Amino acid sequence: MKPNIHPDYHEINIIMTDGTEYKTRSCMGSAGDTLRLDIDPKSHPAWTGQQRIIDTGGQIAKFNKKFASIGVRKG
Repeated sequence: MKPNIHPDYHEINIIMTDGTEYKTRSCMGSAGDTLRLDIDPKSHPAWTGQQRIIDTGGQIAKFNKKFASIGVRKG
């Protein structure tokens, strides 16, 4: 292997959507950083089977405003 080309692999903290925490190793950030998840297996519909709309920053409202005129027939 070539020296000095690989990213630093260190321990970080992960915080799930329900507040539980665990430690894992990653190349993200620096040692001891915290990654707070917005979606995880405990909240994602693919694993829970329940539909839940998560609107961060008004993305749904922005989409609806931008594409409101599509499908409206002028007659």
